[in-house]
Amino acid sequence: MTASAQPTPAPVDYQTHPSQYRHWKLSFDGALARLVADFDENAGLRPGYKLKLNSYDLGVDIELNDAINRIRFEHPEVRTVIVTSAKEKVFCSGANIFMLGVSSHAWKVNFCKFTNETRNGLEDSSQNSGLKFLAAVNGACAGGGYELALACDEIILIDDRNSAVSLPEVPLLGVLPGTGGLTRVTDKRHVRHDLADIFCTTAEGVRGQKAVDWRLVDEAVKPAQFAARVQERALELAAKSDRPANGKGVTLVPLQRTIEADALRYSHVTVEIDRTRRVATFTVKAPAAPVESDIAAIEAKGAAWYPLVVARELEDAILSMRTNELDIGTWLVKTEGTASNVRSMDAALLAHKDHWFVRETIGLLRRTFSRLDVSSRSLFALIEPGSCFAGSFLELALACDRSYQLALPSDPAAAPAIEVGETNFGLYPMATGQSRLQRRFYDEAPALEAVRAKAGQPLDADAAFALGLVTSNPDDIDWPDETRLAIEERVSMSPDALTGLEANLRFNGPENMFTRIFGRLTAWQNWIFQRPNAVGEKGALKVYGKGERAHFDFNRV
Repeated sequence: MTASAQPTPAPVDYQTHPSQYRHWKLSFDGALARLVADFDENAGLRPGYKLKLNSYDLGVDIELNDAINRIRFEHPEVRTVIVTSAKEKVFCSGANIFMLGVSSHAWKVNFCKFTNETRNGLEDSSQNSGLKFLAAVNGACAGGGYELALACDEIILIDDRNSAVSLPEVPLLGVLPGTGGLTRVTDKRHVRHDLADIFCTTAEGVRGQKAVDWRLVDEAVKPAQFAARVQERALELAAKSDRPANGKGVTLVPLQRTIEADALRYSHVTVEIDRTRRVATFTVKAPAAPVESDIAAIEAKGAAWYPLVVARELEDAILSMRTNELDIGTWLVKTEGTASNVRSMDAALLAHKDHWFVRETIGLLRRTFSRLDVSSRSLFALIEPGSCFAGSFLELALACDRSYQLALPSDPAAAPAIEVGETNFGLYPMATGQSRLQRRFYDEAPALEAVRAKAGQPLDADAAFALGLVTSNPDDIDWPDETRLAIEERVSMSPDALTGLEANLRFNGPENMFTRIFGRLTAWQNWIFQRPNAVGEKGALKVYGKGERAHFDFNRV
């Protein structure tokens, strides 16, 4: 290695355990859990920065995501999570600026995307699982720290004449709040837009009763009463939840996973990478036998219950590929197995969807499919002999930009079939709130009714094509050339243009807070992160902490 050569960073691993946490302290007290931020400044995920003042990087958020999942599954008795800080006079100062300054554009974007997903996940659990979140802001709360608080159901701010909430990215860094701050301030907290304008261009933030009056927080409480009021309000929120006080938790055991140079292998998911073609093939395997349908048997399986295992494995594969394999821009999605076993899984999910454990499993599947939706990769589904794109597994194809189903007119018995199930009509809504079928057909009743009329029936390539459920139905003569050419053509195109194209076409439904965060806000932040005013030699991110003033080009573009 030459003196100027840099070692290749180790791949990011999204699997962790509370015993390995460096940044969060997790404790439990009946219906309450406490998630305490105490970030180790010397434990950054990459070299070159220190996580001072509870500033965070991707490693901090990987632990946060793990902690929330463990609360969801391992502690069903928990109804409210109190998010607070162990640092004196500091709640969280947001994303580490020095980390942003030394990171590549791709790293910054992936970091913000995962952080967004984690915060959206808090709101998803609040809405769908009865798990409430209370931010006990006991110190300075800036940037991404305030964005974490915003993702909670309520915010209580200590009124000590010093602690404030702020979004200082525009005046201090020349960028935007990166994880939904602007959108949640308006859409969720309904801060008047002129007050929001002042708030987002004032570095020192807003404190005390003024923060309450502006709707930036729910309460401001004097230090002497702060702990008691946080406890009281957390219990009030817990009283509104239906999570079971006596539920038996399910321990999230480590995934069975083998990482190879060109493959990720799990018990039910495989990712094989063809670096020459810049293509990865995801294969999701159906359960080998019918899935347990009795709730006692489901509880007995616990962490080994197939729907939970496949959701965890697919999520880990998606996250690993997004972060560690930037050059692999096209993902081919395949399934393998028996459709009847997928039907048994769906039947169990639907029959017990109100049981806390099944509900949490559905939630993880929903969020995992959503991660696929927002991945900046071209997604092609290949429906071949041996496939089982039925019900929940059909969501994988419906999430793709295109789907190809092989027609075998000379051998109908061997022809692959897809199958629409009840799970496709709303069990796994996208960020827009629509099902993927609703998105596909623009909520047009005739098309949806025609599809519903065929629910539960195996559909060969011609039948699926006639209903608009697949993109193309080539026969066995045309299949090799048509799929090869489509993939080669896709791989040859500009990844920047494809990312913009795919994001626009995938989210054609109603706009809401989540789509604005992932669409409009992310697009602006993507652009701003590459502008000289932010990352040029004298850009705000580059000179931060050096005692120099940023040099701005004042031309409006």
